[in-house]
Amino acid sequence: MSLLKQLRRGHASDTIFALVALIFGLSILVIIVGIVLQLWIESSQARLEFGWDFLWSTTYSPATGEYGALVFIYGTLVTALVAILLAAPVGVGIAAYLVEIAPARVHRIVGFIVELLAAIPSIVYGLWGFFALAPFLREYVVPPLQAALGWLPLFSGTFFGPTVFTASIVLSIMILPTVAAVSRDVIRAVPRDQREGMLALGATRWETFRYAVLPYAGSGVLGAIILGLGRAAGETMAVTFIIGNSPQLFSSLFDQGATLASIIAGQFPEAGGLLLSVLIELGMILFVITILINISARLVVALVARRPKGGVRA
Repeated sequence: MSLLKQLRRGHASDTIFALVALIFGLSILVIIVGIVLQLWIESSQARLEFGWDFLWSTTYSPATGEYGALVFIYGTLVTALVAILLAAPVGVGIAAYLVEIAPARVHRIVGFIVELLAAIPSIVYGLWGFFALAPFLREYVVPPLQAALGWLPLFSGTFFGPTVFTASIVLSIMILPTVAAVSRDVIRAVPRDQREGMLALGATRWETFRYAVLPYAGSGVLGAIILGLGRAAGETMAVTFIIGNSPQLFSSLFDQGATLASIIAGQFPEAGGLLLSVLIELGMILFVITILINISARLVVALVARRPKGGVRA
């Protein structure tokens, strides 16, 4: 009705702009609904064959026609979690250095390098991880790590190269630009008065960052971390190269495993019939996981933002 009133008053350009913007906004919903609907239709054979047991089954054998998704859900969540645990402190540290400490020239150079990491294709990360990172880890990182923490199941067993550990490290490097860039923008948006007030009270740089900057930027930084987690969960080609694609519930990071994205990429070219339907259902599960991660990010950021923020205290 408001659009018709604008049109009658001669605001034709505003009406056209509003209609075009509305179409663009609704297109996102149409695309998402279309993706979900197509995945639901194409996975009908697998859903009718296995039902809800598909989510909880750990068996995945194309030779016997037995399929389950739990091992891939487990591998996806573990690799993404380890990656974000490695990338989050480094990414936030880079953002803090660029905003709070680095001179303008260093800020430009380091910021460009960090953003350049995001432009490297996923397949290049996979090749680098397979031919460079895995041998380096086997020779220089895994032996001292096992010597110190080998008594833990998480770091036990033989390191083969393409493992969950290698995949998690590559993922952490891939999501580092996302965490660092978003955190940098959030930290930079904190009012300068907050910093100057703390410094005027005799606070150190660390105290200023901890008490005046982080409380105001906390929700945005947390959102950046969860955004990186979502990207790590959906990464495909790099993980396919270096995780081993072994469908098992691993207990050690030095074992081989598989994720939802890696098994789809590895088996889709030769899939057909029931296997194709199974892979499409795995894709639908991955889509749901990423949606849930993003919804969780929204809720967590909203909860953190509602907390009273610490300010300058005398």
